[in-house]
Amino acid sequence: MIFAKYSNTFRWAIIIASFAIVSLILWKTYEFFQHFKEEERIKMEIWSFAQTDLINSDDNTNLDLTLKVLNSNTTTPVLEINRDGSIGSYLNIDDKRFSDQKYVNQLIATFKSENTPIEVIFENELNSTIYYGNSPLINKLKYYPLALLLIVFLFGAVIFFFYRSNKNATQNKLWSGMAKETAHQIGTPLSSLIGWTEILKTENIDPDYIMEMEKDIERLKTITERFSKIGSLPTLERSDIVEETIKSYDYLKARSSDLIEFEIRVPKEKIFINLNKQLYSWVIENLVKNGIDAMKGRGKLIIEITQLENQVKICVTDTGKGLAKKHFSKIFEPGYTTKKRGWGLGLSLTKRIIEDFHDGKIKVLQSEIGKGTTFQISLKNTL
Repeated sequence: MIFAKYSNTFRWAIIIASFAIVSLILWKTYEFFQHFKEEERIKMEIWSFAQTDLINSDDNTNLDLTLKVLNSNTTTPVLEINRDGSIGSYLNIDDKRFSDQKYVNQLIATFKSENTPIEVIFENELNSTIYYGNSPLINKLKYYPLALLLIVFLFGAVIFFFYRSNKNATQNKLWSGMAKETAHQIGTPLSSLIGWTEILKTENIDPDYIMEMEKDIERLKTITERFSKIGSLPTLERSDIVEETIKSYDYLKARSSDLIEFEIRVPKEKIFINLNKQLYSWVIENLVKNGIDAMKGRGKLIIEITQLENQVKICVTDTGKGLAKKHFSKIFEPGYTTKKRGWGLGLSLTKRIIEDFHDGKIKVLQSEIGKGTTFQISLKNTL
């Protein structure tokens, strides 16, 4: 309980501590890099002193130590420019391009930007200037903080996606539990209504009234089955999608306003799909009701089925207010709604039914502000 109460505080504490640790590592890396550059600087100054000793030497001078120092540099690129601008000597540089003065000038500029040049003084006069660049080790070390940041970023991304997946899994369990509980709660009054209908049949009641009541009871049964199935993995059976679409169409048309002009365009032949009938009718109902809401109770709604070689396309088109393109994917997110009332779950459930349970696809095929929207469902047909 205590952990749950302060979980957000713990989370932020971990984030801040991680940020502090990463910052400390980066700072220490920077300090190490600067220290390494200082060591490189000292090494090059010693190398320049050896160069001066070589210039000042005569036939009796012992140059063993001087030559050893000069030959010890096997990694740092060095370019010595004489007082008159000519190239005096160079080390660890490709000599094939030295005939190109532009390349030499560019090399000098690069070395100058990386390290301060060292002047070689002979008899109180400038004899030459030594330009040196970063050694391969320093160049590699220079990118170490970036590599570390990339690792931290990837690690953070893994944690984020793990947390998000865990959160989604928890939400799915919650919705599944709520769906099953809703189906259970509806079952008790539904059984009572069925009993009362049987009693009314024995009374002097208009049979038409009882017939309409039975239709609504059947509707309640369907809703109960839907909630029961959305809370668990539903079974699919080979069904004629044309017939099931027409059933949903007829039911919704009979119970909608006369101000809505309904139209259905379906093939005459049967098209068989592995389908859960109750959940598929829920999909059609959600899309139709969404279209009616978008049209504010007045307009035209079209349901169209098209058979392709391996797929069946079901399109639901309304003449409502339409959607901006940036909302095409957001509209299927749980909780997203443009209506004043509602939880924004209809299209989210529709997406789950089609993509998770029927291995299909649903998307906003097209939409234009003020003209309407077309939703398209794609399902694999069976032979």
